Amino acid sequence: MKILILEDEIPAYQKLISFVNDYFEDEILHDWARSLSEGKALLINNTYDFILSDIQLLDGLSFDLFNDVSINTPIIFCSAHDDYLFQAFNTNGIAYILKPYTESDFKKAIEKYQSLFKQGHYTALNQETITELKSALKEEHASYKKRFVIKKAKGIQLLNVLEITKIEASGDFCIATDLKGKRHTISQNLGSINQQLHPNKFFKINRSEIICIDAIENIESHFKNRLLITITGIKEKVMTSSSTTSDFRKWLEQ
Repeated sequence: MKILILEDEIPAYQKLISFVNDYFEDEILHDWARSLSEGKALLINNTYDFILSDIQLLDGLSFDLFNDVSINTPIIFCSAHDDYLFQAFNTNGIAYILKPYTESDFKKAIEKYQSLFKQGHYTALNQETITELKSALKEEHASYKKRFVIKKAKGIQLLNVLEITKIEASGDFCIATDLKGKRHTISQNLGSINQQLHPNKFFKINRSEIICIDAIENIESHFKNRLLITITGIKEKVMTSSSTTSDFRKWLEQ
């Protein structure tokens, strides 16, 4: 068996290949691509039993790749997107894994793919389905979080997402800092909040912090392939983890 993994994030790729090796008893050969151009070259010159594909690659949407290269290979999408796209996947019987996923989530997605394929219910992506998925993604982008409801001692306040400079995990809650340096408690975990924010504006630089690109004042190199970042209205600098630095640099250049 040979598979193709389309994933631009190195940690996510490493997690996927680990799950693949744990799930299948036989040796699994695989190719890996982080961009549309790399993926296209591999698909033109190779055949695969199935594909594990993120939606957002380094240079665009994987939907565009599957629209450009005609294939009959089953695809399991790995995505942080929810809501509209989630419904579109279900409607079209497409196997998917919702980030952040666990090994159990991975097994369920594989089992769904195998069930559809063995029963003859698997339908290769066509132009109509791709258009529907892209439309669902566009709807979801339009519905990114615009404000958070903040409960204060004196009542309820609204925190505009455009005013947030940093969000940090604090137990089961998070603390959001605004442009004036004020801190606000949000009753959600960091993973949940990260999925609600526009990925072009916000980036999770390490396990416990998300920052806004508009609030970045300065970036300097640090040891062990890390970066120190100065944020508007915050005295303490924040730091990327060594595993996110490369993706963070790419995000800055979008």
